[in-house]
Amino acid sequence: MIKGVLTVIGKDRVGIIAALSRILAEANCNILDISQTTMDDIFTMTMLVDVTDVKGGFGPLAETLKKVGDDMGLRVQLCHVDIFNAMHKI
Repeated sequence: MIKGVLTVIGKDRVGIIAALSRILAEANCNILDISQTTMDDIFTMTMLVDVTDVKGGFGPLAETLKKVGDDMGLRVQLCHVDIFNAMHKI
């Protein structure tokens, strides 16, 4: 299984999870785990997703998610779990 980490931060608004999970579903990505919280009006979310059989490729999916995030005023990033772990190694 190939996993990706999706991170999201920005001002809370209706439809964030719906919009991003729809894109993932259309790309044939399964959400394995999700954690989200809202502090005041700041929304944060991390998803662990299965990108093994992603339609269209990992890079284009990451760009689509980023663009939708930009349109919603959010910072959205999808990266391979190994890269995420290497970046956050202590």
